[in-house]
Amino acid sequence: MGKIRNLINKGAADAKDLGSMGILKIEIMQLQSQSDKLVAKLGTEVYKSLVEKKHASVTRDTPTIREVLKKIEGLKEQNALKEKEYRSVNGKRKAALAAVAGA
Repeated sequence: MGKIRNLINKGAADAKDLGSMGILKIEIMQLQSQSDKLVAKLGTEVYKSLVEKKHASVTRDTPTIREVLKKIEGLKEQNALKEKEYRSVNGKRKAALAAVAGA
């Protein structure tokens, strides 16, 4: 009876981990999508500056460019944290499965 209860508890923990991993993957995909949109916006801003406003050059210090770059970097940092969290949950899950298989 104890082994069955132990397996049920481990199964429930595994299901929770899989749910957490699914949520993290969705969040990672959303962050990537937001980043892709900002990269497109960056291109638009560069185009506007060079062609429409007829500026001779654009640098990362150009105010509109600086703001977009700052947002992109922030999203990349968030994405890296989510990826790290995902790997952590996945590693714990694999270790727990290995423990069950060895038991």
